Amino acid sequence: MALSKEAKQELIDKHGRHGTDTGSTDVQIAMLTKRINELTEHMRAHKKDHNTRRGLLKLVGQRRRFLNYLMRTNLEGYRALIKELGIRR
Repeated sequence: MALSKEAKQELIDKHGRHGTDTGSTDVQIAMLTKRINELTEHMRAHKKDHNTRRGLLKLVGQRRRFLNYLMRTNLEGYRALIKELGIRR
């Protein structure tokens, strides 16, 4: 399920450079992490939902690519973001 407008705005305010910053890597990683966490909870309740599992794996791969890019371009920002979001690497 997609994030609500309020949840997106909260993530943008917390991780973005300005109020309408939806494209920066930090914001995109934060939004993907929020969706991944929600889908993970869904998968715990519905173990045989293979379509959701596929979507979850695609989101995890997309977040992994964003994290690799952030690690190449801004190592300190990468370390701070994974610590803040609780992503294990």
